[in-house]
Amino acid sequence: MSLESLSRYGRQMSQLTGVRAIMKDIIETLRSGQGQTFINLSAGNPVVLPEVEQLWRDCTADLLGSAEYGQVVGRYGTSQGYEPLIAAIIQEFNQRYGWSISDRNILITPGSQSLYFLAANAFGGWAEDGSLRKILLPLSPDYTGYGGVCLEPQAVVAARPQIERIGDHRFKYRPDFEQLQIGADTGMLLFSRPCNPTGNVISDAELERLATLAAAQNVPVFVDSAYAPPFPGLNFTEMTPFFGDNIVHCLSLSKAGLPGERLGIAIGPEPVIQVLEAFQTNLCIHSSRYGQAIAARAIASGQLTAIAETVIRPYYAAKFARVERQLDALLPDSLPWRLHQGEGGIFAWLWLEEAPLDDWQIYQQLKQAGVIVVPGSSFFPGLREDWVHTRQCLRISLAAEDHELETGMERLATTVQQIYRQAPIPA
Repeated sequence: MSLESLSRYGRQMSQLTGVRAIMKDIIETLRSGQGQTFINLSAGNPVVLPEVEQLWRDCTADLLGSAEYGQVVGRYGTSQGYEPLIAAIIQEFNQRYGWSISDRNILITPGSQSLYFLAANAFGGWAEDGSLRKILLPLSPDYTGYGGVCLEPQAVVAARPQIERIGDHRFKYRPDFEQLQIGADTGMLLFSRPCNPTGNVISDAELERLATLAAAQNVPVFVDSAYAPPFPGLNFTEMTPFFGDNIVHCLSLSKAGLPGERLGIAIGPEPVIQVLEAFQTNLCIHSSRYGQAIAARAIASGQLTAIAETVIRPYYAAKFARVERQLDALLPDSLPWRLHQGEGGIFAWLWLEEAPLDDWQIYQQLKQAGVIVVPGSSFFPGLREDWVHTRQCLRISLAAEDHELETGMERLATTVQQIYRQAPIPA
């Protein structure tokens, strides 16, 4: 069959975007080896922590021994989700955060990526009046997967951030409210908090301001909370989950130890949830009921939140601190390198300002040194302007053993110093 038989949407959706587009190269590099031991710091998979794995084993054993097992795996369920899981989520958020949500405010999806696909194509793209409704990413860089969520790719637009320089070798991205344009052509806002890839946390005040600006245009705000509290709780700084008239709080259980089960949770205003539920019904009926059933047990018992606070968060916070210490020790003060403030997530984000090579060239040189990271330019979906900063950053995974991180940072620091000794690229 020729690709000429594909529809316009078929052609678009058959193309890989962002990090997925370079995974083939990474996999082939790891397979080839050629006698070299690679330190793989590109992975987005969470570490399988023993305490987390045991929790899911225990919940699975409880499900297998229960009278409801046959009903869970042998029957279709409602498109909204498994009722005991919804009840556990209501109890957790109402008690912990003082919310007053009901079952009408919740939808369970097959992972958070599918949730953003539903939202982007429900609220973004071509409207009935012929206008293009935009999916606005208010703080670039952001999650690479947003680049492929809409069937109309031109609808995804991103805003360039302000850069706050902190000390000699740290920095932080902030929304540039002076340049941010939320208008009648905006269909929805979407951003991760904490951010993949940078670890940035949009502050409570910044989130409230974004929601207020969006509300003036009757625009929903989708907050990608895949790293947020209460689970997986991968925030290293204080932050508050928000629920409001136009805010949809979107969780994932992937970094809480269930990436294989694909479980996403949307908590939002009833009209938005109804639209997403209808969309999901047409697309895939419902998420895995097996995954939902064991998640219901973990959440209702309070064990998942407890493990997030005592095991998952400290583990990754310690990993970031290790990377931070090593880069401070190994990279000279004279070089214009900066590490993004570590506020959450499972990645470190390195800015090599004024580097004479771009991020893809640095990626290739690091491979020669036996270290695999991810070029930062993959994380600016929707940014239309040519901005040199997009080619100066690298994403470093924290999902590696301590000795791998140490060796990886040593090799990275040596390579980066060699790169800065090269002549600048001609303008």
